[in-house]
Amino acid sequence: MANILSLIIGIVALLCAVVAFIPLLGALNWLIIPLAVIGAGIGLIGKSKSGTALNIFVIIIGVVRLSLGGGII
Repeated sequence: MANILSLIIGIVALLCAVVAFIPLLGALNWLIIPLAVIGAGIGLIGKSKSGTALNIFVIIIGVVRLSLGGGII
């Protein structure tokens, strides 16, 4: 159950990350990264690690996008 919840959170965060690639919406990554961290934490509880892997991927995408946009120096 925890892995399914983690996958759902990861998919929602990934869809929001796609929207955050639109110019002037990059600040949305400041909300996506904590959401993905919560999803990864929930994924650690489950037996399968696919939800955790998806959320870590979303975190990496968000951090890279923030660093390219100047949000993280």
